[in-house]
Amino acid sequence: MEMAVKIIMLVLFFGVMIGVGFYSKKHTTDVKGFVLGGRSVGPWLTAFAYGTSYFSAVIFVGYAGQFGWKFGIASTWIGIGNAVIGSFAAWAILGRRTRIMTQHLDSATMPQFFGERFNSKGLKIAASVIVFIFLIPYTASLYNGLSRLFGMAFNIDYSVCIIIMSVLTAVYVIAGGYMATAINDFIQGIIMLFGIVIVIAAVLKINGGFTGSLDGLAQIVDTKVSSNPGVFNSFFGPDPLGLLFVVILTSLGTWGLPQMVQKFYAIKSESDIKKGTVISTFFAIVVAGGCYFLGGFGRLFSDKLEVLEDDTLKNGFDSIIPTMLSDLSPLLIGLVVILVLSASMSTLSSLVLASSSTLTIDFLKGNIIKKMSEKKQVLSMRILVVIFIAISAVIALFQYNTTSNFIAQLMGISWGALAGAFLAPFLFSLYWKKTTKAACYVSFAFGSLLMIANMLFRAHFPAIMQSPINCGSIAMLAGLVIVPLVSLITPKPDEKLVEETFACYNKKQIVPAKESLGEDAE
Repeated sequence: MEMAVKIIMLVLFFGVMIGVGFYSKKHTTDVKGFVLGGRSVGPWLTAFAYGTSYFSAVIFVGYAGQFGWKFGIASTWIGIGNAVIGSFAAWAILGRRTRIMTQHLDSATMPQFFGERFNSKGLKIAASVIVFIFLIPYTASLYNGLSRLFGMAFNIDYSVCIIIMSVLTAVYVIAGGYMATAINDFIQGIIMLFGIVIVIAAVLKINGGFTGSLDGLAQIVDTKVSSNPGVFNSFFGPDPLGLLFVVILTSLGTWGLPQMVQKFYAIKSESDIKKGTVISTFFAIVVAGGCYFLGGFGRLFSDKLEVLEDDTLKNGFDSIIPTMLSDLSPLLIGLVVILVLSASMSTLSSLVLASSSTLTIDFLKGNIIKKMSEKKQVLSMRILVVIFIAISAVIALFQYNTTSNFIAQLMGISWGALAGAFLAPFLFSLYWKKTTKAACYVSFAFGSLLMIANMLFRAHFPAIMQSPINCGSIAMLAGLVIVPLVSLITPKPDEKLVEETFACYNKKQIVPAKESLGEDAE
C-alpha cells in the first residue's frame, strides 16, 4: 500500500509534465517561440522558471547537506544571499536592460548577444564553445543525489532513475520548448515551495521542534572544526570566510549563467519585471533559505552517518539529507522524491534548452550550415536536446559506476567557469558604452582557463584558491576589474555601433499617469 501511494504520486507528476509539453506545442513553430516562448511569458511563469532553474537537486541534496555540515545553521546565509543577490538584485539590475537590449539586437542566446553587441562573429563562437563545454557537465551533475533518494523510496537502481528522468524531460522539452518548460517550472515550483516547508517541519519535529533542534546543535563540539561549543548554531558558523565565498559563488554567479540570464529575454512587460522581482525573491527565500536551513541541522543525525577522522563522511555529503529524511512517513518520502525530481527536471530542461539553442543559433547557423531556415533551426534544437540529455545521462552513469573524480571535479568547476567568463562582460555590455571586444575575450579566457587550471593543478594554487568554490568566486570578482581595465587600454569600440545599440534605452514609451507625471508637470 505504501509503495502504491508513492508510485501513484510519481505517475500523476509525470503525466502532468508530459501533458503540458504537448499542450505547449503550438508555441514552437519558430525559433523565438521554441527558445523564448515568443517573448510573451508573464511574471509568474518567468519568476518560477528563474527560481526552479536556479535551485536543483544539487542544492537540495548536495550543497544543503555539505554546507549545512560545514557551517551549521549559519548555512542559512547562503539561501539569504541567493534571494537578495541571486534573485532580487539580479532582476533589479539585469532584468529590464537585458529584455530591452536583447530585443533590440534580436538575440535569443547569450553568445548571440555578444556577437550582435560587438558585431563580432568570433566573440559569438568563443562564447558558444564555453557554454557547450561547461553546461554539459553541469547538466550531468543534476542527477547526483537522486540515487540515494530513489533507493530509499523505491529500492530501484540509479540507472533506471536516470533513464526515466532523461526520457520524460526530453519529451516535454522537445514537444513544447520554452513555454512547456516555463509552465512545468511553475508547477514544479509550487511543489518545491510547499514541499520544503512540510519537510522542514517534519524533520525538526524528530529532534524536539525548532528550539529543541537548536539546543541539540549547540551541544555538538567537533574539535577538528572548532574548539568553541555552540559554533554550529552561531551567527556565522565556524568558517565565516568560507561561508562568504559560497554566498558569492552561488548568489552572484547567477548573473553570468546563460540559462539564468536567458529568462529575462522572454519577459512580456515592465509591470511583469516588477512582479517577477518580488515573486522570484520570495521563491528563493523559501526554497533556498529552507534547503540550507534544513541542511544546517545535519549534524544532529551524525549517529546515523559514518564520520571519518577528517570530518568527512564515508558515503559522502550527499548522504546527509537522505539520512535526515529516512524516518519520515511514506507519503512525505514520496513528496520529497517529487520535490527533488521537480528541482532536477526543471533545471535539466533549462540547461538543455540553453545548450541546444546556443549550438544551433550561434555555432551551426551561418558557420557549419550557411543557410538554415526557421524550421531547420527548430528541428536542429530538438535533435540537440536529445543528444545533450543523452550525453549528460551517460556522464552521470559513468560517474556513478566508476566514481570518477575527474568527472566530479569537472562538474564542480562548471558554475565558476561560466560565471567567471560571462558575468562581467555581460553586465558592463548592458551599462557601459566603453566596453570593448578585447575585454570580453580576456574575461572569457581568464574565467574559463583559471577554473580548468584549478582542476588540473589545484595543489599548486594558493591555499585560499584550492577550493573550486573560492576560485570560482575570485574569477567572478576579478572579471569585474578586468573588463573595465582592459576596455580602457584597448581600442575603443565603434562609436556608431555603440550609439545605435544604446539607443534602445532612449526610446519613448507611453505610460499611465500613475507611473509618471510627465515632462510638463509643474
